[in-house]
Amino acid sequence: METVIIEDEGFAAEALEAQILMLRPQARILKVLPSVEEAVEWLGTHAVPDLIFCDIHLSDGNSFEIFRHVNPSCPIIFTTAYDQYAVEAFRLNSIDYLLKPLRRGDLERALLKYEKLHTAHRGDEIQRLQQFLHQQISEKSKKSRFMVKSGQKIKVVPVSEIAYFWAEDGVVMLVNHQGNRFVVNYTLDQLEDQLDSQIFFRANRQLLVNIEAVTEVHPYFKGRLQLRLNPPVGEEPVVSSNKSAAFKAWLDS
Repeated sequence: METVIIEDEGFAAEALEAQILMLRPQARILKVLPSVEEAVEWLGTHAVPDLIFCDIHLSDGNSFEIFRHVNPSCPIIFTTAYDQYAVEAFRLNSIDYLLKPLRRGDLERALLKYEKLHTAHRGDEIQRLQQFLHQQISEKSKKSRFMVKSGQKIKVVPVSEIAYFWAEDGVVMLVNHQGNRFVVNYTLDQLEDQLDSQIFFRANRQLLVNIEAVTEVHPYFKGRLQLRLNPPVGEEPVVSSNKSAAFKAWLDS
C-alpha cells in the first residue's frame, strides 16, 4: 500500500505515519506534503499512489483546492479537526472522514474500507460506499427541532410534533398536532430540503405535510387529490395531478 500524507503540521504527520505503520507494517509512505502548492506539484508529476491521507486546513489554503488542479483516481481519507467539511469531502474520491485527534479504531476501520475496495478492484464499490456515506451525512443534517416565538418566550418544537407547514401571503406557519401556529423564518423550499422526505411531503405551493397529519385522501377533478388533515387547515388542500402518483407512493412507503 503506497500512501501519500498531505499534512502541514509536522507532529501530526509523524503521528499519522506511525499509526499507519503500526496497523499496516507493509505500508510505504511515499511522501508527506505540507502545502497545497507542493501537493499539486507532486501529484501532478508522480504516479498515482494507492491511498491519500489529507488534512483540510493547510498552511497555504484549503486542501480542496488541490483537487481542483489534480484529480487522482485513488481513494482519499480526510483527517481534520473540523466536521463541517464532510459533505464537500465526499464529493471527491473520499472513502472516510476522520476527526482529529485520530483514534486507532477509526483509522483501522478506514484502512479496512480501503482494503475491501482495493481487493475488489471495482470502481462501483467506491461509488456505492460514497452514496452510503452521503446518505448518512444527509440524514444527520436533517433538522430535528425548530425554535419558534410564543409570546415573549422562545419555544422548542420537535419535528415529531409538527403536523404541517402552511404558506400564505408570504408567511410560513408551523402548525403542530394540537393546531397551534407559529411563524418560522424559512421558505417551504428550504424546509423541504431540511426535513426527512419519508415523513414530510410537499403537496403543493402552500403545504408541506407530515404523513401523520393526513387522515383522508379523496379523488378530485382532473387527476388531483384532495386531502383532509388533522388539524384542519381550513379549505381542504389539493395535490396537483403531476404529484398525485408520488404522493400515493409516499403514503404507501
